[in-house]
Amino acid sequence: MTIAEERYSLNGREIVLRSARLDEAQMLLEYLKTVTGETRFLMAESNEITYTQEEEEQFIKKHNEAKDELLIVAFVDGDYAGNCSFTGEEGSRRARHRAGIGIALFQKYTGFGLGRLMLKRLLQEIQAQGFEQAELTVVDGNERAYHLYESLGFRECGRIPNANKYDDGTYADDIFMVLPF
Repeated sequence: MTIAEERYSLNGREIVLRSARLDEAQMLLEYLKTVTGETRFLMAESNEITYTQEEEEQFIKKHNEAKDELLIVAFVDGDYAGNCSFTGEEGSRRARHRAGIGIALFQKYTGFGLGRLMLKRLLQEIQAQGFEQAELTVVDGNERAYHLYESLGFRECGRIPNANKYDDGTYADDIFMVLPF
C-alpha cells in the first residue's frame, strides 16, 4: 500500500512522510549501509548489506503493491532521514491479526521526535487496515528506542538471551514488544 506525501513541522524543521518510489532504490541501499554502521542496534553489520539495486526495487514494489505492507520514507528539510515499515504476518489465519514493525533513522535525525512522528503515522495505518496488534524487536541496551516504544503503549513480552553476537565477541538480547489495539 502507499500513502501520499504528508507535510509536518517538528521543532522548526519541515518533515515530509510518503511512500518510497522505485527510483529511490539506490538511495535506500546507501542509507541502509550507513545506518547499520552507525549503531549496533540494527539487523546487521554494514558490510553484510549486499542487496542489489534491483532487489531493493523489488522490496519497494512489494510494499507499495501489497494490501498488508507499507514502507514510509522520511525527509527532514529536504534530506533523506530514514524509514519505517510494517508487514502483516503471513501464514495461517491465526496470525493474520499481527503486524511487524521496523524503523531506522540516520543518527543525526534522532532525538527530536521524528521517530515518534513516523511510528504514530505507521500505527494509524496498521489500525486502519484492521490489525489487532503491532509487534517489534528492540536490542537490549537501546534505551532511547525502548522508552519511545513503551511511551507509545508497547509492552515487553519476551526476550531471546544473547540473540546478537557482535564481532568483538559481546552479546545483546533481543526484546520482543507488543502493542494491542
